[in-house]
Amino acid sequence: MAYFLDLFSPETYEAFGRSSRDISGFRPRQENAAKQIHPGDKLLCYMTKLSRWFGILQVESNYFIDKTPIFYPEDDPFIVRFKVRPTIWLPKEKAIPIHEDVVWTYLSFTKKYEKTTSTWTGKLRNSLNRLTDADGKHIEKLLQEQAHNGTTYDVDETAYKRWVTQRIRRLDKVVSVSVPQDEDKEQVQDEVSVRESYKQQALLAEIGSKMGFNIWLPRRDRGAVLKEWEPKENSLLENLPLNYDEATLRTIEQIDVLWLRRRSIVRAFEVEHTTAVYSGILRMADLLALQPNMDIRLHIVAPIERRDKVFQEITRPVFSLLDKGPLSELCTFISYDSLKELSKDRHIQHMSDSVLDEYAEEPE
Repeated sequence: MAYFLDLFSPETYEAFGRSSRDISGFRPRQENAAKQIHPGDKLLCYMTKLSRWFGILQVESNYFIDKTPIFYPEDDPFIVRFKVRPTIWLPKEKAIPIHEDVVWTYLSFTKKYEKTTSTWTGKLRNSLNRLTDADGKHIEKLLQEQAHNGTTYDVDETAYKRWVTQRIRRLDKVVSVSVPQDEDKEQVQDEVSVRESYKQQALLAEIGSKMGFNIWLPRRDRGAVLKEWEPKENSLLENLPLNYDEATLRTIEQIDVLWLRRRSIVRAFEVEHTTAVYSGILRMADLLALQPNMDIRLHIVAPIERRDKVFQEITRPVFSLLDKGPLSELCTFISYDSLKELSKDRHIQHMSDSVLDEYAEEPE
């Protein structure tokens, strides 16, 4: 028996709660992780945004693929499924905040960090990550105690309702959207923030170059990025080898980092260091609007504390109605910490770019 993470957003928590609760589903990209889970294992349920542990699901089958809608009336994205039996399912006000001392000071991935940091969240990056037996047993014990004689924790109902995203119908499918309530002003980056952005562009360029890709950097950023990264011969492109209309090329040329193989863009990255995280997301959306048939993996790279803001923005209605499909299904989030972790891998030159998918996150 082993313990695995099952991430829920407030939206999926509500959707699962409305279901029969005997099937737990995950996105197609998690099929490989699902192969490691077997009957008898336990899924420990954690709610993002509220940052609370709230349930245990006993796995009762190996994984299977089923596109029959369960969690949503139609277009259910969670098709990698297990039969499960809930042994504990707490209401949100009874869910245990991860920052409580009884949790924080005992878990291997939190106890060495200050509660004000976000560096501990890497372990909670994706559903189906395996937890250590010690961590799993501790969380299970706390949830069992909470289910029998638990503490009630306050919930900001206004914020919670905002986090439960809305479902709207496109011509081809139903998608989730969020409508942000607090409109941040795009903040002018201070010198420290600007330098950090250049460092992240340099790190992306270095990783891509080691994997064998050609690198494109916007001309406006090159001088600053090249102070942080020394490209090997012929790795940095002087011109893009692409045949698109002028509007598309101008958009592509402004993207913070591109990885190319021959005449094809493989990965595109926008580094967002401002509070509002608009500019890069808009460029990604512009690109998809101009070239809906373009097949590129898109990523927003930002500090971990910007993650929820990125997810909130890419699920706006305007980005959910692109011809190519919802931006939230085409563009993922990678934190600065995850990028740094990947860059330290000694075998990176032998890796495929698909390793990025292990570090990328998307809205749950």
